[in-house]
Amino acid sequence: MLNGFTTAAVSAAFAAMATVVALIAAPQAMADAAADVAVEDPYVRAVPPGQPNSAAFMVLRNNAGDAHAVVGARSAASKVVELHSHVEERGMMTMRRVESIEVPALGETKLEPGGLHVMLIGLGRDLVPGEDVELTVEFEDGSEQSFTAPVRAVEGVPGQGGGHSGH
Repeated sequence: MLNGFTTAAVSAAFAAMATVVALIAAPQAMADAAADVAVEDPYVRAVPPGQPNSAAFMVLRNNAGDAHAVVGARSAASKVVELHSHVEERGMMTMRRVESIEVPALGETKLEPGGLHVMLIGLGRDLVPGEDVELTVEFEDGSEQSFTAPVRAVEGVPGQGGGHSGH
């Protein structure tokens, strides 16, 4: 007995407190994808004046032993931001929205013309080489990473076709 409480009651109280502390700390411990994944060489494709859409490209390098995924993105440069990939349909390359972009443990994922990319739909202004675009990627654990991507002129990709002019 400790101050009128049984040893079992005191142990149960400490166990409950430890559980509460662990639950409070868990989101901070789990929300680390943004710290684990480096965004390297980001850029946004310059588009002709009046072109409504563009795309952002980069290398996502995962320095952790656990895989992560980008599940969303946003930018004030466009009305809508989506994750996209190219797929072959009936012999033609077509762009499709994807729910996530996987970044393997201790690996990298390249977002590049003709492959995975961040689609900027409904641009609010012309994107001119030398300017910067602010972007934020959102990870599966709720963490986010913001970065600046310069606008670059990018030559066309052979075999690239399908539904989104400007990338």
